[in-house]
Amino acid sequence: MTDIRDLGLLLNSKTPLLVLETFDEVRALEMVQRAVNEASMSERGRLRSRPIYRWTITDGLVRQGFGGELSLQGEPMPNQEPEEVLRHLKNVEKPAVVVLCDFHPYLEGNPKTVRLLKDIALGHTQNGHTLVLVSHAFRLPKELSRLAARFSLSAPSDEEIMTIVREEAKAWSARGQRVRADQATVARMVSNLRGLSFADVRTLVRSAIVDDGAITESDLPAINKAKFELLNLDGVVSFEFDTASFADVGGLEKLKQWLASRQNAFVDSDLSDKPKGLMLLGVQGSGKSLAAKAVAGLWGLPLLRMDFGALYNKYHGESERNLREALALADRMAPCVLWMDEVEKGLSTDGSDSGTSKRLLGSLLTWQAERKTPVFVVATANDISSLPPELMRKGRVDEIFFVDLPKSDVREAIFSIHLKRRGLERLTIQLPILAAAAEGFSGAEIEQAIVSAIYSARAQGEECGVQQILQELANTNPLSVVMAEQVAQLRLWAQERCVLAD
Repeated sequence: MTDIRDLGLLLNSKTPLLVLETFDEVRALEMVQRAVNEASMSERGRLRSRPIYRWTITDGLVRQGFGGELSLQGEPMPNQEPEEVLRHLKNVEKPAVVVLCDFHPYLEGNPKTVRLLKDIALGHTQNGHTLVLVSHAFRLPKELSRLAARFSLSAPSDEEIMTIVREEAKAWSARGQRVRADQATVARMVSNLRGLSFADVRTLVRSAIVDDGAITESDLPAINKAKFELLNLDGVVSFEFDTASFADVGGLEKLKQWLASRQNAFVDSDLSDKPKGLMLLGVQGSGKSLAAKAVAGLWGLPLLRMDFGALYNKYHGESERNLREALALADRMAPCVLWMDEVEKGLSTDGSDSGTSKRLLGSLLTWQAERKTPVFVVATANDISSLPPELMRKGRVDEIFFVDLPKSDVREAIFSIHLKRRGLERLTIQLPILAAAAEGFSGAEIEQAIVSAIYSARAQGEECGVQQILQELANTNPLSVVMAEQVAQLRLWAQERCVLAD
């Protein structure tokens, strides 16, 4: 295994401090033990023994496996206290590998502990100790940064995930009931579990099986949500649990066809040139957000929503760090759909933010150019005037679609969807009348007119009918009227630059 080999090289390369960030402490200790055992064999087969110890604040310093005691003549080996343990290790000449678990709190604001670690590291050539600092997150003090190496455990491969699935299925079958599953669903589950630790993969596979003794399509959304919660650490990306179906989207036929023709290329194939993403421009309320949700629903992928407005932080460099962490999360969640909502809010080119937008744009463009993971980007925007041209060129995204105000037949479809959703199917015989009255309305405005009509009818003790809806439409000034100049300018700009979504 590559992890064991690389870890062994670090342990044998006179690296005094090794930082290992992971939530899977049990596997980390197992990897250290195996790496020490395999790396301790010299080329001539002679064993260069270094005992392994594990320290925790609860158990103190405990020997793992075989090896001598780390005691000084006439002195007992210290137990729990971090400072005492380090002072003891500093004076012990017999080399050892010491795994310090969750040691990070004892370095914060404690210069004496930091200095003791540095003394041990500087004396590595004499004492031969290697201290392995294992924690879920470890911010090393600058005094120690040049003396330490960092190591990350690899996530399990597809084959290793499949092995875990078989092991958990076998354990369930031992109860006398075979696990029900089909090959396609298992393959998708394996794909969705990429990027997690061995322990987390096992936990999620076990929960899927124990739930009903089967691995089914219904398990995938819960696995995706659990994966996001495991990976997301207070970031600016949210998991959209409720995706949509294109059956809930009126119109956008060209967009639907475009996505359908690329579904297999992204989801099921091993093509190196997978679809990268698309940009949806259009009038507010025209269905861009619903379309982004429907992409994930159509392709059966988890949907992540990045709010560009939430990226910004008053401290220098924090906004860029927020973006890098958000994109790294998308990479770990892959395959997935990353919905960049109202992207113009975070990448404005007006120069009013001391260059933060330019740095964010640079980070985003670099990620788009270099990423290898299957992340399909859906960027939505209402205002194209402030969007940088670099973001919209072919190669960054596969296509730019313009979502216009719905035409008559599309308005009928939108009315039909929202009326049926609210138990008003009886009104669908009047769709042509409703569609004609809603000329210039967006999909969101049509929905709101229906909702308002229902409220008005209930207030009057009546059932909602066509007349109430027509009255609400008549009382509403749609955005195409309120902002007629801006809407006309946007539509004119898009005619020769975008593909019409409908």
